[in-house]
Amino acid sequence: MRQALGKGLAALIPTEEVQQDSKKSVEISAQSTLLPIEKIRANRFQPRKNFDPERLSELAASIKEHGLAQPIIVSKDEQNEHYELIAGERRLRACQLAGLKEVEAIVRVAQTDKQRLAIALVENLQREDLNAIEQALGYLRLMKEFQISQTDLTQVVGKSKSAVSNTLRLLDLPDNIQKAVQFDQISEGHARALLMVENPLKKQELFNRILQETLSVRATEDLARITVPQKTERIARSTPDKPADIKAMETALQHLLGTKVEIKTKKDQTKGSISIHFYSLTDFEKIVKILKK
Repeated sequence: MRQALGKGLAALIPTEEVQQDSKKSVEISAQSTLLPIEKIRANRFQPRKNFDPERLSELAASIKEHGLAQPIIVSKDEQNEHYELIAGERRLRACQLAGLKEVEAIVRVAQTDKQRLAIALVENLQREDLNAIEQALGYLRLMKEFQISQTDLTQVVGKSKSAVSNTLRLLDLPDNIQKAVQFDQISEGHARALLMVENPLKKQELFNRILQETLSVRATEDLARITVPQKTERIARSTPDKPADIKAMETALQHLLGTKVEIKTKKDQTKGSISIHFYSLTDFEKIVKILKK
């Protein structure tokens, strides 16, 4: 197993290799240069799989008017004088859409596919524009390809252990929910809330409600907690314990109405209030129908 040596690429590519043999090293050019777009090929290791056509068109229009704000990053293939994209595929596609013949680029030289993989994944994962599933798949690939642990991975990508762990957990979600994150149908916050629901059928039911009723992340978390009573109890420990019969009534009403219900009583329990939460008009109408029965 390769020993992680520090943050970034040094954790995957030995530092002595960079120092002793420049032909086998990863060279970094701090200055950008103009390259013919036709000589740049797609990145084989690109974590991003989906590109929004409307956003690409907007970026292309901006580049056409103002130019490219940030250079793309490529690696050079010495054998055929071509370049392989490392980071900036969205920017490159937008430049092509804008009709540009050349693009500003920073060139890094990597002699092996493993080095190209390391550079491509680390460069992309340290950017902010990947969705959570793309990040998780990139993390998983780095761990598998370089046989490193989650702890080593945190050093490579410069993220906390909890951030890496929480992102990787998203890969435990069913494929249709992962795709919903990738295509911006639901947010990462929605996905994390769905992880709270262990029952597969209830997870799918809540996922469908998110799509149909455009539930907020907060609403999704509240509904998810209803299916996880033991977590709800832990959260409630900071407040005075409710009597068992009041808790039982709350639970019964939550299951009946399919939403969060809170019962608050005075000290003598002779007066109080009931709060029934709803997160859309459809939700509200459904609750009213149940109460009218």
